[in-house]
Amino acid sequence: MEILMIFVCGILTAMSVYLILSKSIIRIIIGTTLQTHTANLFLITMGGLKKGGVPIYEHGAKAYVDSIPQALILTAIVISFAVTAFFLVLAFRSYKELGTDNLESMKGVYDDDHE
Repeated sequence: MEILMIFVCGILTAMSVYLILSKSIIRIIIGTTLQTHTANLFLITMGGLKKGGVPIYEHGAKAYVDSIPQALILTAIVISFAVTAFFLVLAFRSYKELGTDNLESMKGVYDDDHE
C-alpha cells in the first residue's frame, strides 16, 4: 500500500508543480495548496500505514501506531490553512487594485503620471 501512495504523491507533486508554474495567481494558490496536501500524504505514508493500538506503551503491546507523523500533519494542516487564507486575501486585493490575476500583466504597472 505504501508503494501505491508514493506513486500518488508523485503524481500530485507533478500536478502541483504544473499549477505553480502557471501565470494565474489562482492556479498558483491551488498548486501550493495541493503541494501541502501532498506533503501531508507523504508524511503519513512514511509514518507507516499499519493498523495498531493506541500509542501508549504497555507491557506486552505488540503493535501500536506512531503518533509523531500525525502530530506533524496536524500542525502542517493548521499552518497551510493560514498560508492559503493569506494567499487568497493577497490575490483578491491585487485583483481589486490591478484588475487582473495574470502575473505577466502585473509586471510594469505605473501610475498615471509616469506614462
